[in-house]
Amino acid sequence: MKNSELNLVVIRAADIEQLSNFYSLLGCVFKKHKHGGGPEHYTYETESFIFEIYPALKKSDKTNNLRLGFRVESVDEILERIKASGFVTFILSDAQDSQWGRRAVINDPEGHKVELIDDSPKVR
Repeated sequence: MKNSELNLVVIRAADIEQLSNFYSLLGCVFKKHKHGGGPEHYTYETESFIFEIYPALKKSDKTNNLRLGFRVESVDEILERIKASGFVTFILSDAQDSQWGRRAVINDPEGHKVELIDDSPKVR
């Protein structure tokens, strides 16, 4: 049997414009979509993965407790972009070398925890 592969993550947010702008700082390129009678939302698509940001139509729709992880070219450069952007974010764990590579954990403007990791030499 072939291993399963995650190919879709959907998060919900009060302000999808702000959130798509935030994730653009990480290198995600979004397009606005609307399927049938559903709400407009943002979609970032790679060859094997889709990341969507939908509006939270009611407070219970928000997905704050979700933790996302992104492999980026440079954690340090991303953190500098985020700090300079004016977004109200909280750096939970500043950039550090780890067994997985250089790593940091932040909150996005809606409160989702986001782990950033790059391919820097790993600490063993």
